Amino acid sequence: MRSIWNGAISFGLVSIPIKLMNATEHHTISFRQIHTEDGGRIRYRKVCELEDREVAQGEIGKGYEESDGSIVPITDEDLAHLPLPTARTIDIVAFVPADRIDPLQMESAYYLAASGAPAAKPYTLLREALKRSKRVAIAKFALRGRERLGMLRVVDDVIAMHGLLWPDEIRAPQGVAPDTDVKVRDQELDLADALMDTLGEVDLSDLHDEYREALEEVIAAKAAGEVPPESPEPAPGGKVLDLMAALENSVRAAKRSRGEGDEGDGGEETAKQEQEPEAAPAAEAEVRHLPRRKADRAAEEKPAPKKSTAKKTAAKKSAAKSEPKKTASTAKSTAKKSTAKKAPAKKTAARTRTA
Repeated sequence: MRSIWNGAISFGLVSIPIKLMNATEHHTISFRQIHTEDGGRIRYRKVCELEDREVAQGEIGKGYEESDGSIVPITDEDLAHLPLPTARTIDIVAFVPADRIDPLQMESAYYLAASGAPAAKPYTLLREALKRSKRVAIAKFALRGRERLGMLRVVDDVIAMHGLLWPDEIRAPQGVAPDTDVKVRDQELDLADALMDTLGEVDLSDLHDEYREALEEVIAAKAAGEVPPESPEPAPGGKVLDLMAALENSVRAAKRSRGEGDEGDGGEETAKQEQEPEAAPAAEAEVRHLPRRKADRAAEEKPAPKKSTAKKTAAKKSAAKSEPKKTASTAKSTAKKSTAKKAPAKKTAARTRTA
């Protein structure tokens, strides 16, 4: 991986030379703007408004616009000599439990690599200290023209750093929660818990961008002069006025998607218990069929195994237990038939007894 920043981690009086590398990448498909009549590219040209001419990238710098419209030029040298201790240093300021960090603060992720053999020992020391303490390090660093807040943690045998937003950059969630007084019953919570248990967990490595895959299919089809695949029909859904019924249907749909039966869910009994005349009508909810996982779809597509003879054998055994006398008489009559010839009338009687 290519490093995007070189500096050092300041760990008290210990300095650890490191290289900063991006830990994530984006796989989005980019489009170009074109002229729809002839397919020509639409380009944006960088033009100096004073000279009214296009300028090359090497002639372009940075500048800060004042309130009166005047521009203050800022060079890369000005930024390199900022009076900050974090200009080329990741300065650790504290160690805190990981649950103290609000996920809302997290931004980009980076890997920190030891820069050279002398940095291996202090790098390993910090990594093992973070592991044993089960804490994360809070640090300040400067990157891309501004000072940032970061969180250092261990990923496998590497120290990773997450860029954090400053606390004053997180908006308070005022006016976001429902402003109406809503009461949730215990039975509704029980059904919600049952739905969560039925959906279960998922291996995040199995998740992928299905939108990007579908978009690639469309691009490939159009490039080959073929008709792009059509989107599948949306899953039918019905609107109901009973939240309990919506939850029950969701649990049953989740069980079907996982190849489980509906028995034992107690949904109908719960619904009957909840039909109280004085209860207020529940909010409108919409029932949607849950998408099936690939493993479940593959299991359903496999041919059903042939019925074994075990069931037939078990049925014969149960029949034998239920009619022991008849079986004995049948065996006896068969033995008589094989050893001696009897009169036709007696044979008919024996057959009648075994019927």
